[in-house]
Amino acid sequence: MASIFSKIVSGDIPCHKVAENDEFLAFLDIMPLAKGHTLVIPKKEMDYIFDIETETYQRFFLFAKEVAAKLEKHIPCNRIGMSVIGLEVPHAHIHLIPINEVGDMNFSKEKVAVASPELEELARLLFAD
Repeated sequence: MASIFSKIVSGDIPCHKVAENDEFLAFLDIMPLAKGHTLVIPKKEMDYIFDIETETYQRFFLFAKEVAAKLEKHIPCNRIGMSVIGLEVPHAHIHLIPINEVGDMNFSKEKVAVASPELEELARLLFAD
């Protein structure tokens, strides 16, 4: 069964894209820990990040690095935190989260409410960069 991320890649479910190439897609999380919380995924469905072929894995992290640079440029924060958990959706993904302190990476804390128009505007800004 296709994951929700595969449905996003296929266009069956919309997303707020911030970056894309032939292999990877980055989009804003609709239930973010912070404004700008972005998910980076391979377009090809792969469940476990450490099962990704080495060269693809390297390109995946280089793509995430490029997305993180966009986030740092446009979102006020001390750093872009990165997390790979891999349990919530059976499709490899990297969380890029603008943070100011370690506690900002706590996935059990309450999510930030960001209205859809604000997500759309932020995605446009980041995608255009």
